[in-house]
Amino acid sequence: MVHGGWGGGRLLAVSDLHVAFPDNRAVVEKILPSSDDDWLLIAGDVAERFADIEWALTLLKGRFAAVVWAPGNHELWTPREDPVQLRGEHRYLALVEMCRGLGVLTPEDPYPIWRGLGGPVTVAPLFLLYDYTFGANGQGKWPALQRAHEAGVVCTDEYLLHPDPYPTRDAWCRARLAETRRRLGERDPRLPTVLVNHYPLVREPTLILRHPEFALWCGTEATADWHLLYDAVAVVYGHLHIPRTTYHDGVRFEEVSLGYPREWGPRKRTGGPVRTILPAPE
Repeated sequence: MVHGGWGGGRLLAVSDLHVAFPDNRAVVEKILPSSDDDWLLIAGDVAERFADIEWALTLLKGRFAAVVWAPGNHELWTPREDPVQLRGEHRYLALVEMCRGLGVLTPEDPYPIWRGLGGPVTVAPLFLLYDYTFGANGQGKWPALQRAHEAGVVCTDEYLLHPDPYPTRDAWCRARLAETRRRLGERDPRLPTVLVNHYPLVREPTLILRHPEFALWCGTEATADWHLLYDAVAVVYGHLHIPRTTYHDGVRFEEVSLGYPREWGPRKRTGGPVRTILPAPE
């Protein structure tokens, strides 16, 4: 069990760093803590290639007291140009071992306890995937996928994110949901949580997507009450590339993505790409 933040500091978060882009890599090189006690939560999509993921996590772990990582879909891709050609669960487990070698915490490690400002809370990085229930409107996976193909809105996951050894990505999602429920059920129930997942746990954030068909690849209805069930003080996510703060059932949800240069370049950013999760902003 990792405990931290005794001297104060902040619990910070970011996602969707996409460091294969030189402009994004330059942004990541400038990410710094404000104190020796700061933790950084990374909600996925650091990069696609193992070497790029390792570069970014090594850099950030050298600067922050603790780094907690939850995988995005891009880390799970198997691009041809990556010398590491592992697929599916084998790729994920290799990423976990890479993180452990760097001292970065993952969804497979004991959940750390943040005891700094705004604590104590259990920080729970999650790896859940999606099951095509967002955006399906109750009509099922296959009709929804057909509509997405007809609209020309199909996530690259369909070609590069392999579910091996599971038959489908939604089958892998169901297995991850079961394992994560077990893990969360074993946490200290006296402590609230900060839940860190690449995808939003509720569907509402996807309702503003420019292409609503893309919601199919953005989460699962099975987590719709997890922010209440697991007493979350905040939910951290990315994936949508729409950084903002929303509230659902009184719980703060923070979309913390950097995104692609074409997206963040036109925005007026102040204070860098990281978002303060705790202490809670007034």
